[in-house]
Amino acid sequence: MGALGRPRRSCLAVPGSSVKMLGKAQGLPADQVFLDIEDAVAPLAKPEARKNIVAALNDGGWGDKVRVVRVNDLTTPWTYRDVIEVVEGAGANLDAIMLPKVQNAAQVQWLDMLLTQIEKTVGLPVGGIGIEAQIENAAGLVNVDAIAAASPRVETIIFGPADFMASINMKSLVVGQLIPEYPADPYHYILMRILMAARMHDLQAIDGPFLQIRDVDGFTEVAKRSAALGFDGKWVLHPGQIDAANEVYSPSQADYDHAELILDAYEYYTSEKGGKLGAVMLGDEMIDEASRKMALVVAGKGRAAGMSRTSSFTPPDKG
Repeated sequence: MGALGRPRRSCLAVPGSSVKMLGKAQGLPADQVFLDIEDAVAPLAKPEARKNIVAALNDGGWGDKVRVVRVNDLTTPWTYRDVIEVVEGAGANLDAIMLPKVQNAAQVQWLDMLLTQIEKTVGLPVGGIGIEAQIENAAGLVNVDAIAAASPRVETIIFGPADFMASINMKSLVVGQLIPEYPADPYHYILMRILMAARMHDLQAIDGPFLQIRDVDGFTEVAKRSAALGFDGKWVLHPGQIDAANEVYSPSQADYDHAELILDAYEYYTSEKGGKLGAVMLGDEMIDEASRKMALVVAGKGRAAGMSRTSSFTPPDKG
């Protein structure tokens, strides 16, 4: 789907064991919902959670949301049954499967093959269901480039901070927050590593959750960190975090308008009518091909978020 494909500024986690939460999620303004069968669901409740999720997907009411199901990881006995029951039961109403704790490309390829078999069996378009790969341990990060390239179905690479911190013995009491003893951001390398792998293969990069669900200010500050790097969105664990995520991972109206202005101006000035100029002043700013590329990113994110421009470019009067 590409880095500027379906918007995923806010990715809402919804436990599949709660029929009430599944119903409430349909009306919330999150870009994506992922219906969880993994960490949010107790082992004995997983079979019922699968049924709840199939029913919720088929009931409809999700609007334009990206509909994702997070299955259990491949070290557990539940994964194959998660995939088969959900995709056979509701594959026509499902956009992607999220595979947690991915450690190597082979695990993504296993999911790709299973999805293909199910799609052929039940008559779904082959390749229509995407894959979201969650990086939650050292092995996954070391192999993230191969994971990102493992299947054309892969749409996102996701940072899972809690399990990752445990896997490397990282010291922190609050997942996702800065650690006071460190003068720099201890997550910077991890985030950049994931981002580079995602962008190398034109995928979206998604930041993981902030567990202090009522601390919206704290959530916003942490989200700004990955948004500044170029991440496309972040998990939200509570409805109160959705608006903050949608705002942080969207360009401001001024930045969006300016990006569209640069694109229009560059198109005009490089044309025959505009003088076939490769670099030109736009107000006090010089714009060139590099400016156009940066503007494409900002404008693409604004368009994906449904923003409308409030200004337009007017070619200069040469008469």
